[in-house]
Amino acid sequence: MPDASATSCTELFGSFVLGDDEFALPASCFREVVNYPDKVSALPLSPAFLEGVFTLRGSVIPVVNLGRVFHADARGARPTDKIAILDYEGVLIGILFDATGEILRVRPEQRSTLAYADGEKRGVVAGTILLDRGARLIQVLDPDALIHIENVPQVRAIQCADRETRRHQGERRQCVSFRVGASTFAFEMAAIQEIIRVPELQASVLNSALCLGRINFRGAPVAVVDFATLLNAAPPADARVAGPEQRIIVARIDDATIGFLVDSVNNIIHFYSEEVMPIPLLSKARAGMFGGCLSKPQLGDIFFLDHKQIFSSAEIREMRTGHANLYPKDSELIAKNERREARRSQRQVYITFALENSYAVEIKQVREIIDLTVGDITRPPGMPAFMRGMLNLRQQMISVIDLRGLYQMAPLQDATLCKILVVERGDDCYGLMVDAVENIMTIEDSRRFGAPKMMRNPSAQGDPRSEMDEVIDIGEGDARRTLSVFQCDRLLERLTKEIPALAA
Repeated sequence: MPDASATSCTELFGSFVLGDDEFALPASCFREVVNYPDKVSALPLSPAFLEGVFTLRGSVIPVVNLGRVFHADARGARPTDKIAILDYEGVLIGILFDATGEILRVRPEQRSTLAYADGEKRGVVAGTILLDRGARLIQVLDPDALIHIENVPQVRAIQCADRETRRHQGERRQCVSFRVGASTFAFEMAAIQEIIRVPELQASVLNSALCLGRINFRGAPVAVVDFATLLNAAPPADARVAGPEQRIIVARIDDATIGFLVDSVNNIIHFYSEEVMPIPLLSKARAGMFGGCLSKPQLGDIFFLDHKQIFSSAEIREMRTGHANLYPKDSELIAKNERREARRSQRQVYITFALENSYAVEIKQVREIIDLTVGDITRPPGMPAFMRGMLNLRQQMISVIDLRGLYQMAPLQDATLCKILVVERGDDCYGLMVDAVENIMTIEDSRRFGAPKMMRNPSAQGDPRSEMDEVIDIGEGDARRTLSVFQCDRLLERLTKEIPALAA
């Protein structure tokens, strides 16, 4: 019969294998063990031993490659790896390993503890376990040291059990997602003044790897920041290729304006404050720029940025004020804008999109923009040809309308890059399928006019402009264009007459 005092001192550990080594952690620290997820998002500005983050039941889990903690040149993650979710003092962290071991009951005499001198930095190994008469050595990890590895996110475990029931109680917000390298980020819509194609950049004495140059935006010099460089994610200069999808996001805080060069602008996403999952500070230099993580089933993990923190960083502030001081403003153009400002009552934000030609729609008419490939579209029998089908978007069924089919236009040979404008009508949602989304811009009401009668020819087949009665005037000089204004409500009213099912 075992000695009662010995049994009471027995500790429970869980072991796992990494390469040729075996490690263990107190069993009380393990929340669960999961397979390596299909999608792990790399975090900019993070150390090499942080593989990235993934979401698990409403929490963002950072994945630490323990092998690289010990050896910087250790291998990266493999799809066959496992992740042990460590929950210690309310902090969640994932530890990457090769295979699970076993549950061990360890007696005091089987354990030894590493001693550190006063002031000596503690490592992640706290001691050892000797089994099989010393033939088997297991290294015991210190959970406190693991969660305090420098630059590893300390994500607090969600303690509130009714988190799901509290969701969606706050104000609905919108953000614009964009891609830089392999990661997706988002700015809140309120921070974005315009999104434009990349013009020819003017040289600046402040040019650097971060500052690509300047543009003249409404009469004022605006510095253009390479967002990839801001994230330390830019490839070598000779390997960079300017693609047609690149855009400049012109962001504004109070009277300060800056342009950010990004690889592409993807979607408009609606979300609630409760959906932004916390991620911690990763880099001391730009720690505050990460506001959290949005996880969307169709779009993956999106790093939500705090634009105010980016603007307040010293390097951005110096760049902004430097251009304002070095380069004179175009007084004539500013005066022209001020005269327009005095004439107009307000201005509207528009999304411009392609449907053979370019069109504009007020952004307030669009709930979000999604990719055509976000989910399976099912096509019930009896639908008209221009109805693409039904899409399940976050547990809400959306009728997807192929605008090319509706207006009897030839279908695209490759529709994989098409976008869907999600619009609401009461409690119902509809998706309007367009060729591409181009820009977001702010236009004064004074530049919106009634459309010429020639453009509103009702007998014109394959031309959506035939039923649009307003246009907006955009651009200046040689870049000046006139776009028809798309009215979503008018289109839906027409469809409810043609398809009784939509009116039901």
